[in-house]
Amino acid sequence: MINLGVNIDHIATVRNARGEDHPYPYLAAKNAIKYGANSITIHLREDRRHINVDDLRIISSNKKIPLNLEMAATKEMLKIALKFKPDYVCIVPEKRKEITTEGGLNLNKNKNKIKYIVNKLNFFNIRTSLFINPSIKDIKTAKHLGSKCVEIHTGKISNLVKKNKNFQKEFIKIKKCAKFAESLKLEVHAGHGLNYKTTKILKKITQITEYNIGHFIIGESIHYGLKNVIKTFKKILK
Repeated sequence: MINLGVNIDHIATVRNARGEDHPYPYLAAKNAIKYGANSITIHLREDRRHINVDDLRIISSNKKIPLNLEMAATKEMLKIALKFKPDYVCIVPEKRKEITTEGGLNLNKNKNKIKYIVNKLNFFNIRTSLFINPSIKDIKTAKHLGSKCVEIHTGKISNLVKKNKNFQKEFIKIKKCAKFAESLKLEVHAGHGLNYKTTKILKKITQITEYNIGHFIIGESIHYGLKNVIKTFKKILK
């Protein structure tokens, strides 16, 4: 079974534009699960530009919503994760001025810090994933650090597909990494920049068991509705 994680960060982006409480991220989370999503992803950033701690508190309190918390590898975020205990955590790189996540983690630069955080989360049975570039070296390191999963950054292949450029080299790289990760008994996820077309392409890589998609789903839902967009993705992943 291939799982679909729906990232609702940009429901919060729209809400925050008016400084009010509509649209309500919690309602979007409940509806996404009702419409067929397997989990909800939220990224609690250092600058709280979209999702805030109240969103995390409210969504995590509903145990019928499988929650994946994206977070930076910091002591503050570890403390927050251990307080609210989401079902899953994906550790991602974070720069204050970036518009969106620009690439995978630098595992070598932050090895000791990430290992400490992964071990802590593992102790509390919070499934932990590391967001990495499609790199055999990074997959080996992720395994060494104790991660249960890797989420492969799909930004490059997504951009190539959108621009109608040749994506085969990047596809082969991701496929090799997914196969290698599976051989190490690491669960393989994919995320960043995905739309219908890119997801159809990547679905051919059978080792990928979860897709986490946000911006496209929320944007497309403006025109076609959250229910219809989620159902389309579920058909693609079936």
